[in-house]
Amino acid sequence: MSFDYTTSLGAAKFENPIFTASGCASSGKELSQFFDLRELGALVTKSIMIKPRSGRATPRMAETASGMLNSIGLQGPGIDIFLEKDIPWLQEQGVSTVVSIAGESVDDYGILARKMRSVTGVKALEVNISCPNVENRGMVFACNPVTARAAIEAVRRNIGGELPIIAKLSPDVTNIVEIAEEVVAAGADALALINTVLGMVIDTNTMRPKLAGKTGGLSGPAIRPVAVRAIYQVHAALPHVSILGMGGVTNGREALELILAGASAVSIGTANFGNPTATMLVKSELQELLIAKGFNSLQEAVGYAHRAESQ
Repeated sequence: MSFDYTTSLGAAKFENPIFTASGCASSGKELSQFFDLRELGALVTKSIMIKPRSGRATPRMAETASGMLNSIGLQGPGIDIFLEKDIPWLQEQGVSTVVSIAGESVDDYGILARKMRSVTGVKALEVNISCPNVENRGMVFACNPVTARAAIEAVRRNIGGELPIIAKLSPDVTNIVEIAEEVVAAGADALALINTVLGMVIDTNTMRPKLAGKTGGLSGPAIRPVAVRAIYQVHAALPHVSILGMGGVTNGREALELILAGASAVSIGTANFGNPTATMLVKSELQELLIAKGFNSLQEAVGYAHRAESQ
């Protein structure tokens, strides 16, 4: 019997469950020199905003134990240039694409959704309401159930039923299940868990913060247990809502942990900086592990830890 490695996020179907994480591969051109991007389940673009954005002051990155902090600040070309240059390139390459959007206001999300509505060749829309490394902390819509719901409602209202919506949530909340329930009620088809964790590093030589923006998003292996916990809790509360899991995954065994917790797909982010072929490594290792453990499909393993616990 052949192994079924396909997966779904809402109505969007993918050939395999391994994605890039937004912000860690731009729109894929750099990674394309290392492997065929068509081998990915999907490439998730860097979060795009309405206007070009220069991002935050430097230094923007700092290493930490088992991870790194980044304070890029959503630097990017803006939606119009993105649609003019990046989308056509991805379409020419035949890459399965999820576009990530981010706004400074609820209205921004609505405008971005309208611009994406007529774009062909995009599988889903990741709505990033949770970026922790922006200067305006009010932009972290996912930290409040009211603002989280309003942002997703604006996207759903303007995108119609054209594209599945994946709401990207922050772990920096007291009750992530409450936020998840609100965005699903607002029209999200799937959830992306988790974004980076807000952190800070102080240089003991200069005795000042290492990042110009003081705080930044912590990523890498250090946050994987936080991701597993969040995915597990949300899947337990919303078992029929598909989850794109992410947070510190570097190999197939770690990806399997997120799948068992309840993720239907896994995004690889920070690992790409150390090994540009990390996604391909995770893809092959995860499939081998699933087969070795007796699963006939990826779907059989999604949330298995919940079922195993009750046996």
